[in-house]
Parts: sequence; structure tokens; C-alpha cells
Amino acid sequence: MGDSRSKLLILPGPHVNAAEIAASLGDRFEVIIADPVNVISLLRSNQFQAILADTGDYLPLERELVNQQSNLLLNALGEGVCLADADGRVAWANQRFETYDSPTRARIAAVCRQGAKFVGERDAPPLAGPDSDDARRNASRRYDVASENNLRFFEVLVSPVYAPGEPGPPAPPRHVAAVVWDVTATRRQQAKQAAIDAAGDELVRLDTEFIRKMHTGDRLRVIEEKIVKYAHDLLSFDHFAIRLVEEKSGKLELVMSRGLPTEAMEVSLLARREGNGISGFVAATGKSYLCNDTTLDPRYVIGIERARSSLTVPLRMHDKIIGIFNVESQKPAAFNEEDRQFAESFATHIALALHMLNLLVVERVVTGQTVSGNVEGELSEPLDDIRQVVERLVPMVADDPAAIKALKQLMDDVESIKRRVKEAASGPTAILGAERAITDAKIDPLLAAKRVLVADDDPRIRQVVRDVLRVRGADVVMCENGTQAIEALRGLGQTRGDGPGSERQIGGEVAIPAQRPFDLLISDIKMPDLTGYDVFAEARRILPTLPVILMTGFGYDPAHSIVRASQEGLQCVLFKPFQAERLLEEVHKALAKK
Repeated sequence: MGDSRSKLLILPGPHVNAAEIAASLGDRFEVIIADPVNVISLLRSNQFQAILADTGDYLPLERELVNQQSNLLLNALGEGVCLADADGRVAWANQRFETYDSPTRARIAAVCRQGAKFVGERDAPPLAGPDSDDARRNASRRYDVASENNLRFFEVLVSPVYAPGEPGPPAPPRHVAAVVWDVTATRRQQAKQAAIDAAGDELVRLDTEFIRKMHTGDRLRVIEEKIVKYAHDLLSFDHFAIRLVEEKSGKLELVMSRGLPTEAMEVSLLARREGNGISGFVAATGKSYLCNDTTLDPRYVIGIERARSSLTVPLRMHDKIIGIFNVESQKPAAFNEEDRQFAESFATHIALALHMLNLLVVERVVTGQTVSGNVEGELSEPLDDIRQVVERLVPMVADDPAAIKALKQLMDDVESIKRRVKEAASGPTAILGAERAITDAKIDPLLAAKRVLVADDDPRIRQVVRDVLRVRGADVVMCENGTQAIEALRGLGQTRGDGPGSERQIGGEVAIPAQRPFDLLISDIKMPDLTGYDVFAEARRILPTLPVILMTGFGYDPAHSIVRASQEGLQCVLFKPFQAERLLEEVHKALAKK
């Protein structure tokens, strides 16, 4: 049975004989004699009904209790705290401070010494004003301290300490207190953000003269190489994809990727909240999306092989969402909020770089149109003068057939000059030099009777390519989209006209089955239904040796057709507007190789 007596704590001292008191009161109390070492723990672990103490030791006991509580409070802090003298010798430190390695503690002691010196220098000459003492007393300074291996970073606040009875300001302090914050995570975040900003500056720093000489595909590859490098080095994203929103259709076109399998690259997505995966949701809402487990997220569609987590952020240009930046990992929960912040920051630079690339494209087209318009205006008057002179000369040489022919040729040349100037300004919808290539043509033995399939949704491009090849003896079949081209390749398409030199139009009113396999495929990259790579890949499956030439206008390369097809044996890429002679040159190379 437990002791039911009241507890009495005796604190011995020079005026209290603890043993006598315990003997006389032992039958009435449970007497416990304390000593200065264990008194605090006794008070915490027991409930005493009475405490008998020597009055001479009462105040020291109170101070001990306060000191003990202060130590508990300071040790509970997440920051390191120490008290050092003016020479930097640490007189007291809390437990967190003691966890720092010796070189770090030595560096903190050094800044304590600097802090004390700063206060001493600050005190001479004396500060004026009613708050001068407080100013000196609170003359704190912040210092940056790094560990010996620079793996940890600290911020140290050193403040002067004046003990009771110690001369205060303007006398220099004999002690300083230091509070130490571990700012490693913050500094690393700042360093990474600074590195991302520097990478972003590099990303958009385009050598204008160098870039202007490039085709759109080459320009895009320059940007892609930079993005790959910085995404891997700074963000540790080994697999990523960039999709841009096609304004008319809302389709998310894949323009860059690393690590994506073919089936993931061919997935068709729209910028919509539902039914179009995480990328569609982000493009529609403008909100970043962290997917910690792809196996449990109903929005996840398809990505890298064995993907377990992903992070998708929007690409913004001002208030407009122009696309998405997506990264994936084979580990679940591989990305966190810090990664999201960095990815969003990096995405801002990506969007700006792509926007600048597009501006260069627009600048080239607009400049061409402006220059051509100016040239056209400057030439208009002299060309009209030539026309008027010719018209006056015609009646005068009516009896001279040779002169009439020469004047007619001159009139035709005037009209040709006007047409060619306009043609040069029309940008990617034109084939330059087509008129001459058609007019001056003759049957080409290499092209004669060759079957050529031309696929382009622009009727002007189709017709010009047809005419340039037809006058040289080729049998041309035209398709207005990728689906028709694939049907023609499979032999399912219906063609109009027959025999070498006649055009064949898929879907014509009068139709007969196609007879012979094609000798060459010329296809646009960006069509309403399928990409140039789709047509290229199907052509490779049906006719493995069929040479393929792809065409593209100014703008991005949807589904990365150029890179993918180039890796699989693409003959060449023609960037509109191109010269008709360049077309014939590449056609010759393709047919000669075949």
C-alpha cells in the first residue's frame, strides 16, 4: 500500500539541519532532502505539500529554477544560440549550436569577435540624440557563414550584451550573443533560381544574324538543344515534352520531347479540361499539375515508359496560354512544390524563347512583304511607262512580225516582273521561280513516266509542284490531306486522268484505280488531319524504298516530324518558300538514288 503521508521537501543550508528536521517530522511527513543538483528534477517529478528551505539559499534556488527554464527554452529553439566574449570565446551555447562541426563553430566565433569590434568602433565618437544608448546597445550585425565544405550555409545575428552592473554604452561590450539560422535550403533555392534565370537569359539570347540564316527547323533545334541542356542540368528532368496550342483547332502539338516513346508522341490531345489528359487540363486552365502516382490519377494518359509521376506547367505569354511543359519520372512522387516553382519559372523562359523564335519568323515574312511591296511600288511607274511605250510602238511596226514578237515578249516580261515581285512577298505559300521553271521546261528522262504523289492542303502549292513536274514528263497524283495520301499509297485512292503527263486528283469526279506504285512522295508536314511524319511512316511501311521529301512553311514542326523522319531515312526537307530549282534538284537526287 502506498505511503499516504504528505510530502515535505527540505532544502538544506547553513541555517537548516535537514537531518534533525527529518528525524523529528518523519512520522508525520514523507521527508525528502534535496541538493542543488537534483532539486529541479525533484520539483518536476513530485507534488510537495510543503518546502522547507534555508532563507539564505532561497534566491539562488529561484535563480537556478529560472536558469533551468531558460536553458530548456533555448535548447528547444530550432536556431543555434551562444554567448561569447569580445575575443570570440564561447562561454555558453545551446544544444543546437553544439551540433555544428568545429570549423563552423570557429567561424561563428570569428564573426562574434567582429560583431564586438563593430560595436566598439560604433561607440566612438559617441552617438548623439536621446536614443543613443539604445542604438549602441542594440547595434546588431548580420553575417553570412558557410561550413568548411560549403554544404551548409548560416546567417548569424550578433548583438552586444551588457550584464547588470556592467558599464553600458559607450563602453564596448564584454560579451555578445549570437543567434544562428541554418539557411541552407533558402540559399540553395536562391542559387538554383539564379541559375535558372541565367539559363533563361541564355535561352532567349539568340544571335540574330546566325538565326536568320537558319530554316525554321534548324532554329527550333537550337532552342531545343538549350532547353535539353538546362532542363537536365538545373532541374534534373531527364524526360520532358513541350506541346504548343494550335490556335484554330486547339490541338496540343508536340514540338519538343526527350524520352517519349512513339505511341506517346502520336497521342492526339486538345486544350480541354476533360478527356485530354493532364496536358489538356493544364493548357485549358493555366494551372500547374503535380501527379504523384500515374497509376492512380484518372487524368494521366501516356508518357515515358514505366512513368510513375509527372509535373506539368503552363507556357504563358502575357495572359495567354500558348502550351505546356511536362516532365515525368519512373519514380512515384518524384516532384514537389519546389520543383513546381522552378518548372514554372523555367517555363516562362521557354515561352519567351519560342515567342522570340516565332517573331523572327514573322519578321522575315513581314520584312519580305514590306520590301517587296516597296519594290513593287518603286517599279510600278517605270513598268507602266514601258507598257505605254510598247503600246505606242505596236502600230508603228505592224508590218514587222519579228518586231511585234519582240514587243509582245517585252510586255510579257513586264507582267512577269510584277508577278514575281508579288510571289516573293507571299511567304510560305509560294514556290519561287516556278513560272520560269514551267515555261522553260522540257521532258526530263529521269522524271518521264515517274509516278509522284504530292500531298499539301494548300491548293496553290499542290498545283505549282504538279505543273513543275508534269511539264517534265512526270505522272502526278495530288492529295489535299494526309488521309488521302495514305489511301493513295495503299492503292485505295481513285485518280482522275491517265497516262504520263496528266495530273491525277484523289477524289475526282471521274475516277479509275491507281495502277503502278509511286516512285516519289512529296508531302507537307502540317496538314489538317495528319502530320508529314504520319504520311512518311505509312509510306515506309507500304513501300520501304520509296523516297520521301517533306515540305514545311514558317512555323513550328508539329509532332517533331523533321527530326523523327530524318532519323528514319527521310530524303530531305524543303522550307517554304523554296526555289523551284531546289525542288527539281532534290527530286533528281531522290529518283537517282532510288
